Amino acid sequence: MDLRWEDTNWERLTPRTGRKRLPVWDCTVGLVVGDDSVLMIDPGSSVREGAALRAEAERLTGRRVTHLAFTHGHFDHVLGGAAFSGAEVYGAVGLDGDLVSGREELRDGAVRQGLDAAEAAEATDLLVPPRHLVSGEWTLDLGGVQVLLANVGPGHTRYDLAVFVPGERETVFCGDLVEESGEPQAGKDAVPAQWPAAMDRLLALGGEDALYVPGHGAVVDAAFVRAQRDALAARFGVSDSGSGPLSQGRPDA
Repeated sequence: MDLRWEDTNWERLTPRTGRKRLPVWDCTVGLVVGDDSVLMIDPGSSVREGAALRAEAERLTGRRVTHLAFTHGHFDHVLGGAAFSGAEVYGAVGLDGDLVSGREELRDGAVRQGLDAAEAAEATDLLVPPRHLVSGEWTLDLGGVQVLLANVGPGHTRYDLAVFVPGERETVFCGDLVEESGEPQAGKDAVPAQWPAAMDRLLALGGEDALYVPGHGAVVDAAFVRAQRDALAARFGVSDSGSGPLSQGRPDA
């Protein structure tokens, strides 16, 4: 399979994985290539952007995108999903209802962040919420590679999903639980007291030698994730209780 990643500004991470940093909001899109199926992670911020990503993925892999995963429900990570008709869509349990009930808020938030109003309306009207809901872990067999979808939240939002891809160099797509290009953003839907524990689960998934792909910014290592986890724990007043699980402290005002 001859993948010409450079032609479309995709970054090839491993023989099975790649990613692309999108303009404007610097959101990362992930791609996992199996022998039989293709998984895209966080398909961009509009139908137009999602359609372009789908066309690029088909050109890179020689087959259509069959699976789609949302790491969480923010507009820059989900609104391109409407361009992937026929794909099986996955998300953390609860995200489906949140996207349906919060459709108007999702649209308005996208416009406030700078998305064209007509594009925001189109994408939210057409958006299909995830049909496959992950409450713990879910294994996808893409042919030649088994991908693990893990409900690691709450943290950045109430419904955070990570994607673990095994291989000679394991890869973890973290969504916005990890950010490299700026300080992690905690909006009104964040659960700050549980965010560090979610990052502990990311580290348990990938281990010390994995590639960690943030929702925004450059690919990082376990040491970066651990340092950001500790910074978030300090920021939100969450403390470790010896060798046990994190206690839930009071978020800073």
